[in-house]
Amino acid sequence: MSAKKIINKKSLDFFEKYLNNAAPTGYEWEGQKIWMDYLKPYVDTFITDTYGTAVGVINPDAKYKVVIEGHSDEISWYVNYISDNGLLYVIRNGGSDHQIAPSKWVNIHTKNGIVEGIFGWPAIHTRNKAKEEAPKLDNICIDIGAKDKAEVEKMGVHVGCVITYPDQFKILNKNKYVCRAIDNRAGGFMIAEVARLLHENKVKLPFGLYITNAVQEEVGLRGAEMITQTIKPDVAIITDVCHDTTTPMIEQKTQGFTEIGAGPVISYAPAVQNKLRERIIETAEANKIPFQRMAASRATGTDTDAFAYSNGGVASALISLPLRYMHTTVETVHSDDVENVIRLIYETLLTIKEGETFSYFD
Repeated sequence: MSAKKIINKKSLDFFEKYLNNAAPTGYEWEGQKIWMDYLKPYVDTFITDTYGTAVGVINPDAKYKVVIEGHSDEISWYVNYISDNGLLYVIRNGGSDHQIAPSKWVNIHTKNGIVEGIFGWPAIHTRNKAKEEAPKLDNICIDIGAKDKAEVEKMGVHVGCVITYPDQFKILNKNKYVCRAIDNRAGGFMIAEVARLLHENKVKLPFGLYITNAVQEEVGLRGAEMITQTIKPDVAIITDVCHDTTTPMIEQKTQGFTEIGAGPVISYAPAVQNKLRERIIETAEANKIPFQRMAASRATGTDTDAFAYSNGGVASALISLPLRYMHTTVETVHSDDVENVIRLIYETLLTIKEGETFSYFD
């Protein structure tokens, strides 16, 4: 495939709509509907499961199965306690960052619709300057403008309501995509674009391709654990985000060196099958796709781990999109990296032959 631009106006409009929709862990279905609606022209059929994972399938009758995967959920909060004076205290749903919460608007999802609120924080004038307190789970709270607990409940807010940030998609300096939930709504977008390119280029794959958008990754890879047992794939290529380590307060000797704009990041880890990883690297080199390398000690912390260790072992690899400010409302990626992850997955699929085992002993 040539190096011309992949992302067009229609696909970018989809990406924006998909990012702006709230789909917190455990509540992913509205986002999955948007994703499936976009993917529908490019696949033969869909698989869904009880918890909301969605899979678009090309060649569903093929015995040899290849997965390309991202995850669809975003971090959020739960209402955990309502005080007598009508303030809401929270617990995490996924890896929500308590330090970015103060002064943020939030959407509280109720049966009656969205109730807006704000994470308040004491004014600088009132704080003890000799002993500044940092935001913590026990001192951040949400104000919805209610005078007391009874008014909170009358508004439809109760313990267990899920809470998301309303921040929406923007483009920074022409080529940086910025939004909450790029981790990992970008993964779902990129694998959908691979399916679109296969369709538009009339590619006939010699295997079944399972374009998989899993749920509940942010709370322990749960959706991937479930769907891999359903699909029983032979090969899995996972895409997620990783850290750009060039911004302040990140120790590169610990975190490694990766940066936005420098290409997809290919992982080295026990869960990454070495021969499949080398195939991806060879594909990148053959097609002049820039890439970076990253090492993970023990686990990758992504759905790669769930696929790799399922069904007696599935040849799995991880291609990551470098991202700044993970688990904030201003997650930032470079448009060139998004394009190159799409291109790398697409080109790698073209190299896979039906029945390949990627065995070390062949």
